[in-house]
Amino acid sequence: MRDYDTNDKNLMHECTVRIAGDCPILIEVRIGGRAMDSHIGRSAGAAGWSAGVALLLALAGWMPTARAQQTPGDGLSVVELRPNFFLIGGAGGNILAQIGPVGVVVVDSGTTEAADRVVAAIRRLTPLPIRYIINTGMDADHVGGNQKLARAGLSILAGALAAGAGLGDSLLTNAGGASVLAHENVLTRMSAPTGQEAPFPTALWPTKTFAYRLYSMYLNGEGIQVIHMPKAHTDGDTVVFFRRGDVIATGDLIDTTRFPVIDVARGGSVQGEIDALNRLMDMSIHNLPLQWTEDRTLLVPGHGHVYDKLDLLEYRDAITVVRDRVQQLIDQGRTLDQVKAANPTLGYRSQYGAESGPWTTDMFVEVIYRELSAKKGGARP
Repeated sequence: MRDYDTNDKNLMHECTVRIAGDCPILIEVRIGGRAMDSHIGRSAGAAGWSAGVALLLALAGWMPTARAQQTPGDGLSVVELRPNFFLIGGAGGNILAQIGPVGVVVVDSGTTEAADRVVAAIRRLTPLPIRYIINTGMDADHVGGNQKLARAGLSILAGALAAGAGLGDSLLTNAGGASVLAHENVLTRMSAPTGQEAPFPTALWPTKTFAYRLYSMYLNGEGIQVIHMPKAHTDGDTVVFFRRGDVIATGDLIDTTRFPVIDVARGGSVQGEIDALNRLMDMSIHNLPLQWTEDRTLLVPGHGHVYDKLDLLEYRDAITVVRDRVQQLIDQGRTLDQVKAANPTLGYRSQYGAESGPWTTDMFVEVIYRELSAKKGGARP
């Protein structure tokens, strides 16, 4: 047997051609450790060999690079998803950083405790300033680093521009720091009426909000759309769509570690969650017709690993199936305890379920039961 190996360190993949007697030629291509095999009949002789080498070289020429992973040693992991797109994990909620000539756009800021480490991790990626922080929601593990990341950044609006408009520098430029953008409902939930204590300190509040369906801007050569997903995880959820990079930060609309948290007290609903996932299905594209390529929409969840459209399909279907099973049991007149005992999460519990912690499987089922029962005319205890 003869092996012909090429290990292109720039492309970070391996190609091997194996010939064994009259056996077919096996071309093995590894992309990021994943093998893709192609066979060419040995009877083709020199033509088969030539075709095999030609295919090998062609693949080596255009295959996307594997994604580098950086582990700074401070409890954070930094993974390059695409050129100029980095996922920072270990800081509470997932953080997405997009880097370009203007600076850094950061989606979510993690916890307050991890903020200094997040700033240091971004500094290791680029010396350019943080320009925008976009919050996908109002949870503490997504907004806790707002103050420190904003202070470590630099406003995209020059002070002279603000002065020329007759406005104070602090109003338009967040006192010179990076802007913090979120839906208006996020600010409403993080603040409080005059005379009442706010659940979050003012330094963590968004400095810029929008109240309509979406907010669009163009930075770093990217069309960026911040799209409101009403009444899903909460009433302030947004997804951040980087159109050229084809990367979507979903916030806690997707949590690959458990069933999605439906925060009813802050305006969330099961139907809104399913509607949001269906909308994400419409926005994302899978790698068709060239299924062996890495070309596809990447979805960065609030917690857990990165999804593509097929992963999203499974997640959406799991939630929809559980919802439909609970509806069937309600139609049969079952009580909440009977519905829980019937285990409507069967088939999905091992993947997304949790028996303890702040959000359990039973809590998820109960939220579905009460929402559907309210539509029917009242829940049975």
